[in-house]
Amino acid sequence: MLYHLYELNHAVVRPFRAMAKLNANWLSMPFNPASYSMPGRFSAAASNFFLSVTRRYGKPEWGIEQTTINGYPVGIEQEVVWEEDFCRLLHFKRRQEDMLCAHGGQRYDPRVLIVAPLSGHYATLLRGTVEAMLPEHEVYVTDWQDARNVPVAQGRFDLNDYIDYVDSMIRQLGPRAHVIGICQPGPPVLAAISLMAETDDPARPATMTFMGSPIDTRRSPTVPNELAKKRSHAWFEQNMIYTVPWPNPGVMRRVYPGFLQLSGFITMNQGLHIDAHKDYFDHLVKGDCDSIQKHREFYNEYLAVLDLTEEFYLQTIREVFQEHHLPRGMFYHRGRLVRPEAISDVALMTVEGENDDIAGIGQTQAAHDLCCNIPEQKRFDYVQPGVGHYGVFNGRRFRSEIQPRIRDFIRSNFDWKKEADYRGGS
Repeated sequence: MLYHLYELNHAVVRPFRAMAKLNANWLSMPFNPASYSMPGRFSAAASNFFLSVTRRYGKPEWGIEQTTINGYPVGIEQEVVWEEDFCRLLHFKRRQEDMLCAHGGQRYDPRVLIVAPLSGHYATLLRGTVEAMLPEHEVYVTDWQDARNVPVAQGRFDLNDYIDYVDSMIRQLGPRAHVIGICQPGPPVLAAISLMAETDDPARPATMTFMGSPIDTRRSPTVPNELAKKRSHAWFEQNMIYTVPWPNPGVMRRVYPGFLQLSGFITMNQGLHIDAHKDYFDHLVKGDCDSIQKHREFYNEYLAVLDLTEEFYLQTIREVFQEHHLPRGMFYHRGRLVRPEAISDVALMTVEGENDDIAGIGQTQAAHDLCCNIPEQKRFDYVQPGVGHYGVFNGRRFRSEIQPRIRDFIRSNFDWKKEADYRGGS
């Protein structure tokens, strides 16, 4: 019923949005004398503010068309190299002719699979991560689909399917690739690689990096972790799961709605968001275009959310956040026990943020305890001072301090000759 009310609310405000847009446009015209008066500017600001807070934010564009290598501009072509009902794998392909100019010859950079979180926001939240990696890596990113847009006839999608998807995408990249799991993907990515290692699968990656991931949420539990433990599994099923209404393509699918996840995000930092919107209104009145643009760019991404399937959400709550199956050695994938100790030749890096209020200190580092048979020289742990959860994978400190360490870690486990042999023969 809540989802239907959500849709009804958007339908009810639609005519008011149309009037607000008309008013804002009229008061922004340079030949309109009212646009130069304080009442006119205040009215235009109020209309634009109303449009902003009542808008439904769709999936953002990646907008990555170019990178720079050795001072030369290199064009980026986005291509889909693998696709299933609930995800597609994007390759940010650097134009070969530009690469030849920038590098002066053939160059085989490490193939990197960035597994984006499926936890409410779109993969475009990692735009900054991708941009930072592009100059020195062949970058692939998981682009998860909004469950409300997947017809019920396409079937279910749970945590086991997620692991299968990760396995398939690693194989798509080929052997000795490098996998980065950011936030939520930590446990399923570790599970997929553990299963590959146990069978000595030749497609297993050369490295795995986990960033702000809930490998073991019993360590330094945060507010979201405590909430997951405080409520019963039945409570989540009864209060967080709703049916997708018409006219969405996924009508009748049971989901954890993105707008509920977003309300949780906002509640955690409610004061900051209120202050940000107060400042936004002041900037609208003053006509401070730079500040207005920065606000819109952030919230266009932050307020764009997707739905998760019921089975994926509830299984993740139970096995990762409530019962801690992976660190307790009781995580099963389709009848097979997941054994991280089977990993011995895949290098491991963990990254945490000092002020992370989503995945506390130690939760990601737990991967080192689970992967006890990886040699010490193939391990690296880093805690970034002064950053929260978002700063672990984006922002100035990520670009200047975290990404260079990830690059060096990957390069220290990268065989250029083998890469050239594989890529040249593929």
